[in-house]
Amino acid sequence: MKMTRRYATTTVLFTGLVLLLGAPAASAHSGPIELEVTGDGSHDINVLVTWKKDGHPVRDIVEATLFATSTDGRSFGPVRLNSAPEGQNLYHSAQPLPSGQWNVTVTTTKPAKAHATANVTARDIAAPRKAATVPDRGNSIGMPLKIGVIAVVAAIGVAAWRRLVHRKRL
Repeated sequence: MKMTRRYATTTVLFTGLVLLLGAPAASAHSGPIELEVTGDGSHDINVLVTWKKDGHPVRDIVEATLFATSTDGRSFGPVRLNSAPEGQNLYHSAQPLPSGQWNVTVTTTKPAKAHATANVTARDIAAPRKAATVPDRGNSIGMPLKIGVIAVVAAIGVAAWRRLVHRKRL
């Protein structure tokens, strides 16, 4: 019974110590955050979220929305931002931005309030054109010639091998 009570007391004290020492590490990053808003060259918006104090990535959950107005008077949003698979502190818009010139404003409420604005161009990206292939007329003659050369070299190799084997037998 004494061992069980001692074991339980040790476990509780050790757990408390771990929680106490872990608490400063969890709260080491707090305070204002900084947002870097950019377009991706197509129709998506990228938002990089860092701690303003030291520039480290914000690994906490970020609640953010985006609102945009175009130069021709259209509006877009509010649209929620989602965490991107490319990084812990990178966020993308949940919906693609329509084509045009946009003034994009991103606002966060968690882990801290912040906002940033950027001018972005959303457009379709054209697929690269395939280079026109010019038929190589030399290949139609060159392939049989290559095969013939390989066959002749192989035949010479076999003949040389047979001679070597024949000599060793004598």
